Amino acid sequence: MNRVWITDCDIITPYGLGTEACWQGLLSGKSALTKLERFDTAEFKSNMAGIIPGLEYHQGKSLVYQMFEKVFEGKSVPKDAKLMLATLNGEMDRIEEQVLYGRGEPHSGCMPNLLNAVQELCGIEEEGAVISSACASSTAALGIAGSMIRNGETDCVVVVSCDPVTEFLYSGFSSLMALDPGPARPFDEKHNGLTIGEAAGYAVLMSEDRARSEGCRNYGELVGWGMSNDANHMTGPLRDGLGLARSIEIALKIAGISEKEIDFIAAHGTGTVYNDLMEMAAFHSVFSSPRPTYSVKGGIGHTMGAAGLVEAVLALKTFDTGLVPPSVGVETPEPSADGWVLKNTIELDAEYTLSTNAGFGGVNSSLVFRKGGAA
Repeated sequence: MNRVWITDCDIITPYGLGTEACWQGLLSGKSALTKLERFDTAEFKSNMAGIIPGLEYHQGKSLVYQMFEKVFEGKSVPKDAKLMLATLNGEMDRIEEQVLYGRGEPHSGCMPNLLNAVQELCGIEEEGAVISSACASSTAALGIAGSMIRNGETDCVVVVSCDPVTEFLYSGFSSLMALDPGPARPFDEKHNGLTIGEAAGYAVLMSEDRARSEGCRNYGELVGWGMSNDANHMTGPLRDGLGLARSIEIALKIAGISEKEIDFIAAHGTGTVYNDLMEMAAFHSVFSSPRPTYSVKGGIGHTMGAAGLVEAVLALKTFDTGLVPPSVGVETPEPSADGWVLKNTIELDAEYTLSTNAGFGGVNSSLVFRKGGAA
C-alpha cells in the first residue's frame, strides 16, 4: 500500500498571492472581505465579497485563468502527472460575457475547455478530468487522488481548483437568502449567512517512493478520505449532521486512527445557520471531547469548489508552524461551538488534522492529514 505525500502546493486568495500571505492574514485576525464593486449589487442581499485584487472582469481572459496564471508563474509540476480540475462554476464569467455582450463562443466557458487550458498552462502531458461536486469539489478531488496513488493506479496527481466571484453566482446565493449583509461570521452566535469569495490553487500528490526518489519535500501525508451524501435536500444539509459524521468516520477508518488522535479541525464553517449547526452536530457525534476548530471563511469568504483545497493547504501550515489560526469574525461562539471554535491563535504540536466540507445536493467530504516526516 503506497503512502501519499503532498510534495508541493500553493494558493491565491483575497489576502494575496501565496499560501504565506493567506496564513499571515488569518493569524492577524483581520478579514479580507470588502465591499464588492465588480458588478452592481443594489438588488442583492449583500454587497460584501472576498475579491482578489488586480483581476479584470469580462475583459477576455476569465477570472480563474488569470488566477491560475498568477499562482503557476515560476512554478513547475510533474509533466507526467494525472491532472484533476475541481471547480463549481469554472469560467462562468465567460458564459456571462457571451450571454450579456455577445462576445466569445456559446460554449467557451465549458469546463473541458478550462481543463485543456490548465493542462497547457501547467505543461502536463496526460489528459485530465473535471471533478465538480458542489462546494466539496476539491476535497473530493484530493480524496480521489489519494485513493489512486494508494492503490497503485498512478504515482503522481496534480489537483488544481478554482472558483471566481461572478454576478451569476452572487445572484444565486442572494436569491436563496443565504448571504450575510456584512462579513460572514462562521460559528458565531450572530452568524447570518455566508460571504462569497474567490480563490485558486494546486497541490501535487505523490507516492512516498517516487517522492523520496526525487528528493521532494513532504508537506504532509494524506492518510484518510471519506464521502457521503445526505440525500436530504437540494441545498439544505441533514440537520443532525449524521451525513457529514459518516464521511468523517470513513476517513478515520481509512487513516487507521481513532477520533482521539485528531488534534485540530479545519472546518467548512460557511456562516449559514444551517451549515454551522449541522457541522457542529457532526463533530459532537464523532468526537468524545472538543478539538480546536476553525473556519477560514470569515477571512476569505466561501470560495466554493476551491474551499477544500485552500483549507487543506492552510491546515498543513499548522504542521510547519505549530500554530492553529483563529476563526476570523468570531466574537462569541454559538452554544454548540463553545469550547471548540477558536477566537484566537493557539500553539499546538499536532500530528493529525481533519478537514471537512459539504455542499449542495447533500454531498459531504472529509480528509485526514498527518504531519510530514512522521514515521
